[in-house]
Amino acid sequence: MNQLAIYAGTFDPMTLGHWDLIERSAEIFQNLILGVTTNPAKDPMFSTEERMDMARDVVKGLENVEVDTFEGLLIDYAKLRGSRVLIRGLRAYSDFEYEFQMALTNRKLAPEIETLFMMPKEIHSYVSSSTVREVARFGGDVSEFVPSSVLKVIGEKLGHGGAG
Repeated sequence: MNQLAIYAGTFDPMTLGHWDLIERSAEIFQNLILGVTTNPAKDPMFSTEERMDMARDVVKGLENVEVDTFEGLLIDYAKLRGSRVLIRGLRAYSDFEYEFQMALTNRKLAPEIETLFMMPKEIHSYVSSSTVREVARFGGDVSEFVPSSVLKVIGEKLGHGGAG
């Protein structure tokens, strides 16, 4: 049985909701790849390399988690890496329709690869990277939304501490 899962996203920036899913997935699967990707439809605050550095810092205590980057279809990356499981986060019902369509498309393209949906703890269920970016850009306090190492990078990027 293949014990490799991939949790992919832009992680721009990584939130405590992302961290929750990473930590729980790392307990379930023998190996987890955190796939940092680009999304042409999004206007990122951080470069791919900055996001990878943040991700590496956040997961440094989890020995079974690898941070990698890829471009293109997640399903192609999963095939390349030999993973049969994709982890996808669902925060609210609004995420469901998009994620459901992607899961069914991926199943059509590669029926051997399963999508596993996970929900973050309720305390993090309303937080999104785009909300964190917007609040941070206007000088708001995002310290309760992101890991402390990410807060530091946000503060450096925007010229303030990220805590308001």
